[in-house]
Amino acid sequence: MTFRAEINVMPHKALLDPQGKAVSNSMKNIGLPEIGSVRIGKHITLEIEADDKTEAEKKVEEACKKLLANPITEGYEFEIFKN
Repeated sequence: MTFRAEINVMPHKALLDPQGKAVSNSMKNIGLPEIGSVRIGKHITLEIEADDKTEAEKKVEEACKKLLANPITEGYEFEIFKN
C-alpha cells in the first residue's frame, strides 16, 4: 500500500530563529505591524510503501530522526494518509 506523509519541521521554541526574526522585523515595513513572533520551518511530503499505517509511521519516524530533522535544534510532527 502507498501512504503519504505530511511532515512539519520547526526550530525548538527555546532557540533563536534568525529567519523568523528577520521576517517578523520586516512586517512593519510592509504595513503589517500587528504580525510578530514569526517562526520559519520546513514542510516535507513523502510517499511510503508499507503494509499498513503503523509500518509507514515507523518508517517516517526513522527518516525524521536520521535525516529530515536535527534533533538538537528542531522538532517535528507528521500525519500519515492513505493514497
